Amino acid sequence: MEQTTVQTTKPTAPVAIAKTSSAPLGAGADSRGPRRSFGSRAGGPGARSGGGAAGGRGGARGGRRDDKRAPREKPEFETKMISIRRVTRVVSGGRRFSLSVAVISGDRKGRIGIGTGKALDTQVAIEKAGKAARRNMMYLKISKRGSLPFDVEAKFKSAEVSLRPNNGKGVIAGSSARVILALAGLHDVTAKFNSGTKNKLNNARATMKALSQIAYARGEAPVPATKVGEVKEGEIVATTETPVIVK
Repeated sequence: MEQTTVQTTKPTAPVAIAKTSSAPLGAGADSRGPRRSFGSRAGGPGARSGGGAAGGRGGARGGRRDDKRAPREKPEFETKMISIRRVTRVVSGGRRFSLSVAVISGDRKGRIGIGTGKALDTQVAIEKAGKAARRNMMYLKISKRGSLPFDVEAKFKSAEVSLRPNNGKGVIAGSSARVILALAGLHDVTAKFNSGTKNKLNNARATMKALSQIAYARGEAPVPATKVGEVKEGEIVATTETPVIVK
């Protein structure tokens, strides 16, 4: 018997043929010409101005300044605030509030001072206290190891403190005494408060009273020596030793 093969083909979908309009130019709906794109391409009619070669907003930004600011001069004295309080004064019209600030100033080379200031503004009060601390500056007699030459003790109102040199143990102190010893440039000192008061101002006053026992008297503090080339003939050069007359 002969075998017959039957091939089946799937029906194909009809192809849609686009119709072209035969209307003349200007008669249809798209008679306004080609559409414009705003801000889509660089250089187009809608591109943002000011871009230049770098593009972006505002164009190419200027480079950083090469000139550097001059470094600030380090102040001669370093100041730290130990207490700030709001105080009240009663007057006939009512109460007036102000701020009382206590600061410590020192150069870490033996000079130390304490001062207080009062004002309505915090910054003004700090400036007043700093000026008072620099006016009440005293010069300490520090040993070669940067410590105290001997033990000292003092009492101010309810605060009582004792300062003793130690052998290489560093500064062992608390409260405002640690700030004073650090700004004075003292090392290997132990401070102990023998009273129970926590008033930082009184503790600082007691510490300063104890340090006044090893301070130079007024007018006896050493003055840094001046270079001989900067001194005129006949002037006295102030040194830590015997004064020398330049001839």
